[in-house]
Amino acid sequence: MTPFSVLDLSPIVEGGTAAQAFRNTVDLAQNAERWGYTRFWLAEHHNMPGIASAATAVLIGQVGAHTSSIRIGAGGIMLPNWAPLQVAEQFGTLASLFPGRVDLGLGRAPGTDRAAMRALRRTLDSSADEFPNDVLELMAYFYEPEAGQPVQAVPGAGIGVDIPIWILGSTTFGAQVAAEFGLPFAFASHFAPAALFEAMGIYRDRFTPSDRLAKPYVMLGVNVVAADTDDEARFLSSSGRQSFANLRAGRPTQLPPPSKEWERNPAEPADPRQRPRVSFVGSPGTVAGQMRDFIDRTHADELIIVSHIYDHAARLRSYEIAAAATSGEA
Repeated sequence: MTPFSVLDLSPIVEGGTAAQAFRNTVDLAQNAERWGYTRFWLAEHHNMPGIASAATAVLIGQVGAHTSSIRIGAGGIMLPNWAPLQVAEQFGTLASLFPGRVDLGLGRAPGTDRAAMRALRRTLDSSADEFPNDVLELMAYFYEPEAGQPVQAVPGAGIGVDIPIWILGSTTFGAQVAAEFGLPFAFASHFAPAALFEAMGIYRDRFTPSDRLAKPYVMLGVNVVAADTDDEARFLSSSGRQSFANLRAGRPTQLPPPSKEWERNPAEPADPRQRPRVSFVGSPGTVAGQMRDFIDRTHADELIIVSHIYDHAARLRSYEIAAAATSGEA
């Protein structure tokens, strides 16, 4: 059975607050643990009115404190925004608090716009070429310090491979890095699937075994909006369509309520393989069939699900349906 996981952005809904978003995140994590999801990841974004997970490591700690077995982590930490030592200390802290449960996904994008990049003060003059070196530096902090090493991650040093490190990507660049370093690869097909098959091919063909991973492992991001009927699911999915359209237009907003006017997007290609996002929308049977087909076509080792749904109870129901679909109960 293919493992399934949760990607949460701690969405702030229209008229809501960050405090409520955090309560909903914890509630979702607790239910995801009960439903059998493998991991619960949070994503770093900045200057986004509808995303509350900017202080990602802090929120991961809150989720860890209110769960007991589900893996917790970042999907991901945007490494250009941070010094590798800072990330090592943060995740060394999390691994000390929640041993055996913490994942660290790393991305090379800033997760924000240029104005926020300037405010973060790290990425204006950086290039993609720095990302592989930053990954290597970060991993080195998790091993036992060498004699005379002037800087150590405390906590963090000595953890070794106990924190799985993932490379995130939406292009072939991340696939190449993950393959060269022998790390698991998570592809962002939930919002940028154009290079999906090329990236997976590069990763699997060029993978070099490491002390962290013996063979390639690919996790794919997918949007899922599931409800008791196809019509209800299409209606609920209109919130995500509106939000995505606003983001692409350069006007990020809080997650809007569903709208009949946005139930269908006439500009969206009929063929799901040509759409700008990988999305599964429908009743339990519909979603189960769509996910099975996607897994058969991609041979994904794992799927990570994000659900942009305005109503928290409906979002919980969507994840519950998806969990049943993954277990063959749908």
